[in-house]
Amino acid sequence: MILYPAIDLKDGNCVRLYKGDMDQATVFNDNPAAQALEFQNAGCEWLHLVDLNGAFAGEPVNAEPVEAILKACNIPAQLGGGIRDIATIERWLSKGLARVILGTVAVRNPDLVREAARLFPNQVAVGIDARDGMVAVEGWAETTDVTVLDLAKKFEDAGVAAIIYTDINRDGAMQGPNVAATAALANAVSIPVIASGGVSSMDDLKALKTCGAPLDGAISGRALYDGAIDVAEAAKYLKA
Repeated sequence: MILYPAIDLKDGNCVRLYKGDMDQATVFNDNPAAQALEFQNAGCEWLHLVDLNGAFAGEPVNAEPVEAILKACNIPAQLGGGIRDIATIERWLSKGLARVILGTVAVRNPDLVREAARLFPNQVAVGIDARDGMVAVEGWAETTDVTVLDLAKKFEDAGVAAIIYTDINRDGAMQGPNVAATAALANAVSIPVIASGGVSSMDDLKALKTCGAPLDGAISGRALYDGAIDVAEAAKYLKA
């Protein structure tokens, strides 16, 4: 498994939200590139970047800090938030991004995801954000009537690199991930699943690693910044 340290970008800063609420943001670092380097130096092999403003705006907003991170680090990075057309995907990949994450557009326009996965093999992931089992979009502001599994199944044969599954009610709340739902999803589809939301201790990482499903990795944010999880220890444990 891979530890994906989360760098959530709001107004150019590295922040964490509480349950996806933009009004409940804690700034952890005003230099995202320096933060990314810290994670790289601690032994992380990937970075998970989110343009929070972009998720609401429907277009990239925090391009400058993302580009600074890509210049500063030599480990791969994936980015989500406001990426909703082929031109934007192509632009980000040309700047050195390893993988784009498509969230809202996966619900609104699944054909675009399929086309992107065909054009850019192994460089397109689907972000599925769930509130009580239903998919949420537009920066989590709107909950749809689409179930997590129904959406995931749509891309079973599309060639997407991964599904990033986030339980919104756990995100930033330091209450542990939804291990059962994550494992159920990973066992129901052939696409690699990355767990996200609420990963707040080594016990949480151990629970995910031994959940009975072949997870690709786990994303953690606040716990890494607070020191509740030692980054180097966690990266080493998941890799072993």
